[in-house]
Amino acid sequence: MRNLVRNTHKYLSFFISIQLFLWTVSGIYFSFNKIELVRGEQYRLTEYFPINFDEVNFSRSSIKELKAIKRLNDIIFIVNSSEGKEYLDSFGKPLEKLNKSQVFDIVASSSTLEPIAFEKIEESSKGSEYRGRNLPLYKVTALNNKDKKINLYIDVYSGEITAVRSLQWRIWDLMWGFHIMDWQTRDKINNIFLKIFSILALVSSISGILLFFRVDFKSK
Repeated sequence: MRNLVRNTHKYLSFFISIQLFLWTVSGIYFSFNKIELVRGEQYRLTEYFPINFDEVNFSRSSIKELKAIKRLNDIIFIVNSSEGKEYLDSFGKPLEKLNKSQVFDIVASSSTLEPIAFEKIEESSKGSEYRGRNLPLYKVTALNNKDKKINLYIDVYSGEITAVRSLQWRIWDLMWGFHIMDWQTRDKINNIFLKIFSILALVSSISGILLFFRVDFKSK
């Protein structure tokens, strides 16, 4: 029995050692990096603005959610209703997509970054920086105060900055993929590899505890 426990611990530990190393390294990285900085919150500028709903001249039946935000100098409304998602001005008129000049103005006024490049993204990509965001999006490459490139992903109608991506975020994302053992999409925390290796790590730990308390290491 002791030999079985010893061999189980020995070979299991060797088999899962690389993944245990990756779990440890990624865990250390997570603990030493604030998630707010990883998400680029330090680059965002928050502006508060008053809203007079008496000036809202539209109505929608069966509204599920109504969100008011500032787009440049105007207050606009994002409406989720039975008719779908709409972007409206205060008169209920559908908004046009933002152009490059407007997007650059939004980046300049809503962040501490300097925009330098612009492109439109219409197709999703597995494991992309903008995964989980509604398409289409505008991608704006900008510079921070250290001349490092930061990618901003912006809603084409509302001008909301939906994601801020930097080198720090990409390293975090890579470490997250190692941690959850999803190297492609880096989103599936219930994948089969993670389940198997977690169980093997548990068995290895239990066998190690049994060896510590029950096995006599003296030669006979």
